Amino acid sequence: MIDFFKYKNQVKPEKGRLLISEPFLPDPNFERTVVLLCEHNEDGSFGFVLNKPSIVRVNEVMEDLKTFDETVYIGGPVQQDTLHFIHRHTAVDRAVEVATGIYWGGDFESLILQTETDQIKHSDIRFYLGYSGWGPGQLETELEEDSWIVCDFVTDSLLFDTDPKLMWKSALDNMGGRFSVYSNYPVDPRLN
Repeated sequence: MIDFFKYKNQVKPEKGRLLISEPFLPDPNFERTVVLLCEHNEDGSFGFVLNKPSIVRVNEVMEDLKTFDETVYIGGPVQQDTLHFIHRHTAVDRAVEVATGIYWGGDFESLILQTETDQIKHSDIRFYLGYSGWGPGQLETELEEDSWIVCDFVTDSLLFDTDPKLMWKSALDNMGGRFSVYSNYPVDPRLN
């Protein structure tokens, strides 16, 4: 029998890439998650879990976005009292492009104005409570332990148009090969 986990993923982590949790990662914060890396350097890494919806709506968290009745996502276990956003709109002032056509943050007043005037569709933006962070060398250690698969195939469609319940499987399927096999692993291998 082939042990798929012995074959290391050759793609290295960097800004704009995805971290896909390995099928049996035991950490409940990251079980079957897809994380967009917004920064990765010698000081550490941070990003947002893309596919973990919360039970609250944006307009319940931010009064300034009263017309925004969309789900807020759990961006990670760090500072869950902070609100962040990722979008695919170039007109938000001071936004940081993390991957082609995918932006993190920007001027909040600019965002509010553009959502109120329908310049930005609600489907083009996602909000996250908290973030995922790693100290210097911590992510590399987790990669050596085969906790994560790094993916350089990042599209705005995967982030904004894919059902969050299907994102983990879809990201692995898009990678093809042995990763497609991972996408079909059961959540609990004892049930197979």
